[in-house]
Amino acid sequence: MKIGALAKATGTKVETVRYYEKIGLLPRAARTTANYRDYGSDHLARLSFIRRARDLGFTLKALSELLTLSDDKEQSCEAVDDIASRHLAKIDQKIDDLTTLRSELDRVISACQHGTVGDCKIIETLAPRPLS
Repeated sequence: MKIGALAKATGTKVETVRYYEKIGLLPRAARTTANYRDYGSDHLARLSFIRRARDLGFTLKALSELLTLSDDKEQSCEAVDDIASRHLAKIDQKIDDLTTLRSELDRVISACQHGTVGDCKIIETLAPRPLS
């Protein structure tokens, strides 16, 4: 299949497919006699894996490690567990940060007096702090 079809099938931009090839996440495709990239089912499966992992927030570095590990089906999955555990810790930290942010925004919105923007506590809270 051509790059456009692969991109469409996985919900990936053509430029992103080319980038993943360039950095080695996706193997380079064979070329047709007309010099078009020719992708197969292995490319589709690998790009689908990449997309799913990216949608779940895995970094390119972690994704590269996961792909390398997935290429060796006989090894222990301990390294995969380690990568997933590190990612889970980052997710937990983001959840904590977002919970704190939510509480702060709720407090500021609740305190709104619906006056002018010049007196708006939300704008004041978001404004940069003066350097000391």
